[in-house]
Amino acid sequence: MSVWTDRILQEFPADLSRFWIARDPDGLLLDERILHGLRERGFEVLPFEDSVSFRTEYEERYRAAWDTGREGTAKALVLQLRGTDLNSLPWDYIRSARTLNLSLADLFPKLSYGVVRQIDSEHHEALFQACKKHTAQPLGEGATKDFILTHIFRLSPYLLSRPEDFWREVLRLHYRGTGLPELLAQHVAAVLRDTPLNALPIDELLKSKAFMVRTVQDAWSRFIVRYGVETPSSEGKPAESNTPIVPFDHPDVRVIIDTMFLEGALQPIEAHIQPDDLPDWIRVGLIDDPQALTHLVSEGAKRIATDLPSTGASHRDWVEAARRLAELLYRFNELKAADADGLQRQIETLQKEADVRLKDWVFKHFADLPSLPVAKAPVMVHHVPRYLAMRRDSGEERIALLVFDGLALDQWVQIREDLAARSPGFSAEEGACFAWLPTLTSISRQALFSGLKPREFQKSMATTAQEPSLWAKFWQENGLRKTEVIFQKGLKRSEQLEALEEALSKPTTKVAGLVVDMIDEIVHGAMLGKRGITGQIREWCDTGFIEKLFLMLSKHGYHIYLTADHGNVDAEGIGRLSQGVVSELKGERVRAYRSEDLASSVPPGIDAFQFGGPGLPTDFLPLYASGRGAFVPKGNKIVAHGGMALEELIVPFVKIKMKKE
Repeated sequence: MSVWTDRILQEFPADLSRFWIARDPDGLLLDERILHGLRERGFEVLPFEDSVSFRTEYEERYRAAWDTGREGTAKALVLQLRGTDLNSLPWDYIRSARTLNLSLADLFPKLSYGVVRQIDSEHHEALFQACKKHTAQPLGEGATKDFILTHIFRLSPYLLSRPEDFWREVLRLHYRGTGLPELLAQHVAAVLRDTPLNALPIDELLKSKAFMVRTVQDAWSRFIVRYGVETPSSEGKPAESNTPIVPFDHPDVRVIIDTMFLEGALQPIEAHIQPDDLPDWIRVGLIDDPQALTHLVSEGAKRIATDLPSTGASHRDWVEAARRLAELLYRFNELKAADADGLQRQIETLQKEADVRLKDWVFKHFADLPSLPVAKAPVMVHHVPRYLAMRRDSGEERIALLVFDGLALDQWVQIREDLAARSPGFSAEEGACFAWLPTLTSISRQALFSGLKPREFQKSMATTAQEPSLWAKFWQENGLRKTEVIFQKGLKRSEQLEALEEALSKPTTKVAGLVVDMIDEIVHGAMLGKRGITGQIREWCDTGFIEKLFLMLSKHGYHIYLTADHGNVDAEGIGRLSQGVVSELKGERVRAYRSEDLASSVPPGIDAFQFGGPGLPTDFLPLYASGRGAFVPKGNKIVAHGGMALEELIVPFVKIKMKKE
């Protein structure tokens, strides 16, 4: 246990009270390390969102058991109040609970509270330790910014006098997966205002990985032309561009760029002509022979295998691992069949190891995810509506949520690269979130549109028929009228867009929930595995449907968000389960039962495991096929979903931007 975690947990002595109220304006209890530490002590944390839903959960899952002398779901319950006003709580809660206060202002008394509260919770531990060692007196706002930049991000803007120094630090920050908070990025830009670096979009480069990658990718295209490389777009002549010049040939920059190409963050460029004396280090960013991409995939797989997260990793670590694997799989699926066959075993070994580690992590940490904060990005799909409501409150008046049913992260990468090639105005702020387990459409997509946990819509868990009403209900509870919300599913072809535009263009429409189900349709008809799906997705992209949909939404002023309810994997049959009506819910990768006796009726020869997980009804017991197995005849190969493999569980969450014509 860390010093930071211990400092928070010491506020909750065991056996002092069964019911606690924590005034927690900074969301300290919603750090996954704190949640896990409290759970190990027998405490459950339940954020207070409204009195009705909290009372239902409290009475059914906790108080009813405690009143009869049973332990119930947990030894103790902590009501987490995102504020300080106890008057917002029912009086009987205040009377029966033990109350305490948690605040960053109290935990970091020598730093500026306004700055510290902008820092992600993952940095609190390092900041806490740095303060104990290095702060002797209170620091003002500017000094606090410099302190955090120095001790947390290992960055001093006053030392960035040369372009190679700046680009080294920008690349290093994003390679570690942590851009600067906006407040600190603006501070660095202000420090560098009177230097030659001021011509760069400094704050955007420091805070946005997507913007940095686009900028570096464009700069690489210009850079290789200077060395005499001819690409399909250059025709031997340097293109005029406002893209910043990146010093790729500096050793400190080169070593990070090399890694970004190997891992897929940067895409190599096809080279038609290149000089014989071209330096070897440039070749990693070129496709100059049939084996170049094969080598990149193999080396990338080795690097990812070395860096797979452990059981103690954070959810952010698993999101980053899923992103890296997705980039790799996109490249792998783009290889010619003969080249891919030679790498098949290496890729499958990597996927198997990732799934094994993820399963161990899920059993230990998945229960913490539903309670994590959503202000900066959704962690799980049921957080998405709440996050979008916050974006509307921040000024995004019109919002469109596109749910690509069944879209895996690697398939999103394919669509992204196609759009980047055909549409110069396209860009994306990329992230990812966790689907619900089991990763079935009727569970995870319903959670996505309702903003609810599955046990809160348990009567409709086997169907998607309630999605339109659940979507409308959420937005009505957040201040919109029913006529201002639309929902449409079954979208997949350009001919449907005219009718859709009629609804979207109405001035009264503020929020749109749209289901694009072509990927799911392709997956369920797949005969040649995920590599075959790649070709079908390419043909679908060629129809222009996705680009037209994005442009139409952008034209009518919508902020566009894209996500999925689950991904998909190649799976192999482990044996069919012929149980009649015993199974409550039947999927190819998962079955669900209403009692332990029914769940244990599975034949002993079937390799499967149980995981109930949080948020599900207590009498809903999922049984998962182990590994990448499926409950179909032995040896049959299919593309399926429902399980907890990495490509099923972590899905894209992307903000799309299209520059208007």
